[in-house]
Amino acid sequence: MARIRYGARTAAEITAARTASSRLPEIWSTGVAAVWETDPEAVAAVLPPPLEPTGRPLVRVNISKVELPGYPLGAGSVAVAAAHQGIEGWYPLVMPMTHERALTGGREVFGEPKKLGEVTVERDGPVVRAALARHGIAFVEVRGAVSGPLPLPEPARKTDFYFKFLPAVDGSGFDLDPVLVHCLRHEKVRRLERITGDVVLRESMYDPVADLPVRTLVDLTLGEKTTDQQGRVVERVSAAALLPYIHQRYDDPQQILDGPPQGSA
Repeated sequence: MARIRYGARTAAEITAARTASSRLPEIWSTGVAAVWETDPEAVAAVLPPPLEPTGRPLVRVNISKVELPGYPLGAGSVAVAAAHQGIEGWYPLVMPMTHERALTGGREVFGEPKKLGEVTVERDGPVVRAALARHGIAFVEVRGAVSGPLPLPEPARKTDFYFKFLPAVDGSGFDLDPVLVHCLRHEKVRRLERITGDVVLRESMYDPVADLPVRTLVDLTLGEKTTDQQGRVVERVSAAALLPYIHQRYDDPQQILDGPPQGSA
């Protein structure tokens, strides 16, 4: 009988897949990074407890293309500065990805707020344009021109904060208490250039980053970098405290807050 592909994998196949994923080579991305100061009250409003604002109300946007073997990947992130237990890092609000594989792994394993979207990184001579778009709206766009090289930074450790949870079957909240994940990233940069330009935020009911306006542009660069990541659960968090923020993860929060319709399959 031909193998039934939905059938169970053998222990050897599972081990081989796990070994292969642990030996991935360095994958380099080319992308634009922008950091700006916004309104302190806006940053405080989007942080679920126990995350807290840092001493500076920063927003960070990364817009990158990754030349993976066989297919290019577009990846983006919009995050705000946050702190937890004395550790400062970033809390991503939305992470558009152009392929399902990158989306599902990040959401299900780490709790990353990834969504399918369009990612653009273009360079024509010194002119650079990068954008994140969903539902036909480029809700973040960076426009400018490369104005010179920058010194390469030393390899750095950076932390992102994620909430991992499962919406309850009956629509009443969560099946289990959510967990807060610290995702530690090791980043190396091999090329970095300064961009003179600006960041444009456009209104979108699905990705309302326009609520985090650019008050002072702090940094705008084009670079090539590689990053690995390791996550760990640091604590279980209050379901009641996180529930008011669950809409951040979904285009239509009614899907999970109302529960399944009667007679649905």
